[in-house]
Amino acid sequence: MNKLTVEDLNPQGRRVLMRVDFNVPLENGKVANDKRIKAALPTIKYILQNGGKLILMSHLGRPKGQRVPEMSLKPCADVLNGLLDKDVAFVDDCVGAAVEDAVAKLENGDILLLENLRYYKEETDNDAGFAAKLAKLGDLYLNDAFGTAHRAHASTEGVTHFFDQCAAGYLMMKELDYLGNVMENPARPFVAILGGAKISGKIDVITHLLPKVDKVIIGGGMGYTFFKAQGLEIGKSLLEADKVDYAKDILSQGGDKIVLPVDCLVTDFFDFETRKIGELKQVDADEIPADWQSLDIGSKSIDKFRSILSDARTVVWNGPMGVFEIPETAKGTYAIAELLADVTAGGATTVIGGGDSASAVAKAGVADKVSHVSTGGGASLEFMEGQTLPGVAALTDK
Repeated sequence: MNKLTVEDLNPQGRRVLMRVDFNVPLENGKVANDKRIKAALPTIKYILQNGGKLILMSHLGRPKGQRVPEMSLKPCADVLNGLLDKDVAFVDDCVGAAVEDAVAKLENGDILLLENLRYYKEETDNDAGFAAKLAKLGDLYLNDAFGTAHRAHASTEGVTHFFDQCAAGYLMMKELDYLGNVMENPARPFVAILGGAKISGKIDVITHLLPKVDKVIIGGGMGYTFFKAQGLEIGKSLLEADKVDYAKDILSQGGDKIVLPVDCLVTDFFDFETRKIGELKQVDADEIPADWQSLDIGSKSIDKFRSILSDARTVVWNGPMGVFEIPETAKGTYAIAELLADVTAGGATTVIGGGDSASAVAKAGVADKVSHVSTGGGASLEFMEGQTLPGVAALTDK
């Protein structure tokens, strides 16, 4: 990484404006999962221990430029208070006189959390005037919010134009380190596992990964479009009809690099909203009944994927193998999570690409048994597509 990092800064006695990703789930006005807050602690502690005056800014949810009290960051200040065992000041705005006043009161080693950036539409518009108001609050800028690095917003890109030194925090460094090594210098065999509902969201990833990997395992809803491209009956399973030709192209380009499920779990009735499900049975991939739909991979597919993963040295996973939100059709996804824990224990590097996959390894209880779980679903996906992330590009070169 050729960008300035937190360790290149001297925060002593200076105001450090830091973008974090505290976009956490709230329940009854309390933080339901503090994983993202904990992920920012190494950088926060470094600045405080080195005498900086730390001003944290983040978004939460999508208030769309409105002040939505249910999306206040105040509960995050309370959690941070407990994690640091230190008073964390909070101000109920992110720009303006009251905020500047709160910043002016900070002593060395103090910390202040600003209110939700997205209460202002100017944040997502990357408005230069709004970025300038944010920049007034700091002498140095840090970005430790990998989860928003793929967005050119006022707090991630616009603000950097007003600072001489813009650096990456420890979480950002760790994310770029893992993802960068996986994409540029993987130990082999290198296996990618791609799932999720739609091919359309993964086209660029498949195209970019195909020349780099030894195998691409494809599962989830997107797998049925590949089945269709092979001329198989998929019944009422998920299909992107306009992507069948693309799937044919990928199958011919990839040859034996592409690995599809060999069996599936099918049902005669399913309603996602009510979680009601009919009869379930396991069938081979070429035996899906015309009026049934497939919701997960079967046990033969799990065995096949296990044999491929057993000697993998690098694995990247993005997207579930089925409808993992309900127990009956989550077995394939959890099996992949457990397989990745096993290969990690055997010395492989395993990177989970955020979003549903991150949720799956957490639910399977193996989040701490894989090498790295990305905090940014969209950002990790765009990185794997070979795209430049605006929030990273905007940081100061070393």
